[in-house]
Amino acid sequence: MLNCIAVDDENLALDLIEDNIYKVPFLNLVKRCKNPFEAMEVLQNQEIDLIFLDIQMPGITGVQFLQSLTNSPMVIFVTAYKQYALEGFNLNVIDYLLKPIDFERFLKAVNKASDLYNLKHKTLVIENVSELKNSTIFVNADYSLIKIRTDEITYVEGLKDYVKINLNSSVKPIVTRMTMKAIEEKLPSSEFFRVHKSFIVSLDKIESIRSLKIKIGNAQIPVSESYSEEFFKLIGQ
Repeated sequence: MLNCIAVDDENLALDLIEDNIYKVPFLNLVKRCKNPFEAMEVLQNQEIDLIFLDIQMPGITGVQFLQSLTNSPMVIFVTAYKQYALEGFNLNVIDYLLKPIDFERFLKAVNKASDLYNLKHKTLVIENVSELKNSTIFVNADYSLIKIRTDEITYVEGLKDYVKINLNSSVKPIVTRMTMKAIEEKLPSSEFFRVHKSFIVSLDKIESIRSLKIKIGNAQIPVSESYSEEFFKLIGQ
């Protein structure tokens, strides 16, 4: 979902942009702004991914506004003037729409923005996963502090006052005296998820899910109803 604002001094233009945005499932209109100053206030308080920006506005133009931003969201210029097209592309805007806006042309522009957003997001996810693969935790076991690489953990099982940390099949599980809450706080939240009061799973190690049972290797791990909604939302189901 791309969070958007529309910036234009004409109500009719804002109405048309808003109507087009509501037709596109992956766009969310956060606010209509009558001038760049209103837009600045929104940008200071909310995470905005895309701006639909008019160029000719009283006080400060869309170009001047864009040039004033240090970390600009993606921008699509929406204007009645063709002569600004080159300047717009020099400012690395996503696209340049001429009024009155044709919906098919609008859809092409926002699809381009969506593709760019997904590409950047995918790159960020890959970088984060790369960092997580190298993360480690320490636990007490066998009268020693044992270092465990989190990418070797398949799932964690709670056993009253102990937890059993199951590792890749070739490695013996590690049993340590600690609570599920304590081990959950040690593990990276973007890599592990608690699916049951007694089980935490590595999202990367899940092989399949059937009838509220997660298969990881030879293990069948239950998903309790109290955790199921958030879990399935997390994996996009």
